[in-house]
Amino acid sequence: MTAPKVRPKWRPPLALIVYSVLLAVMALPILIIIWFRATETTSIRMTPAEVGALVVALVLTLAVAYVLARTITGPINALIARTDEIARGGKTAIRPLESYGTREIATLSQSFLDLAGKLVDRTEYVRSFAAHVSHEFKSPLTAIRGAAELLRDDDAEQPMTTAQRLRFLDNIIADAERLDILLLRLRELAQAELPMAQGETSVEDILPMLRKRFPGLEIFGLGDTQTAVALPFEAAGIVFANLAENAAQHGATRLDLAVAADVRTVTILVRDNGSGISEGNRERVFQPFFSTRREQGGTGMGLDIVRTMLGSYGGAIRLEQTAGTGAEFEITLPLRA
Repeated sequence: MTAPKVRPKWRPPLALIVYSVLLAVMALPILIIIWFRATETTSIRMTPAEVGALVVALVLTLAVAYVLARTITGPINALIARTDEIARGGKTAIRPLESYGTREIATLSQSFLDLAGKLVDRTEYVRSFAAHVSHEFKSPLTAIRGAAELLRDDDAEQPMTTAQRLRFLDNIIADAERLDILLLRLRELAQAELPMAQGETSVEDILPMLRKRFPGLEIFGLGDTQTAVALPFEAAGIVFANLAENAAQHGATRLDLAVAADVRTVTILVRDNGSGISEGNRERVFQPFFSTRREQGGTGMGLDIVRTMLGSYGGAIRLEQTAGTGAEFEITLPLRA
């Protein structure tokens, strides 16, 4: 979810409020002394002037208390109550306060709203991710268990044929390989969530690895391929290998990496000549576990890993519109520091 924004308007800084309160408090005894010296009375009973001075002091004290409550203690207490409500699972509590008082409290509240929104998103992501992972693992595990039970319970009087036995063993091997792929993707996702050591690389550095790993693809680097970006070699390998694998699974035979750099960022267009992405699937390609090539070994985690990895290093990826066949992704990354 998108965290609500604090309404921007001028608010006094906290220092101004504190200094004003201190000056007001310091002014109270000075005003009283000046008042009594100006009236100079020896009567035991309080004169109207003395009563007036006490009333003024009381009014000023109440005014100071109101200012402090309105600008500091009230918003802070409301923020504390809102935090407790969110901690108890109150998602509807993620909304702006009615009053912020000072500029600093407004900034603090906005940071709180942003953090609360991210925590809610992360909680929902983890819940959905756990459900998808359990589903993805359940299918091959169930198939392996079923095949193993059939092999174990083979009837000695009517044993299965060699072809049947080999078919069950092949199914077990294929499902085990799928589990290996899922575990590899989970490790890559963990690396994407927790950035590796800082480093830099270029498309020119990545091309030999991609060509060796995907011999069925003609991979070309175009433009400023020697420009280094703020992405370590291992992270860059994960990003572009996932994009190349995605292209290969969609029948591509050619992959182009076109690089263009400006003052601060590098843009890399990754284009293939595969079957492309249908209009109905464009909004879903970055969703975890969404795949249209599950039969060919697709896990639906590749593009989510790419987006997460790039985000960890200040980059981004988006799917571009293509006129003909194939798919095109635009990657933006900061230049090396």
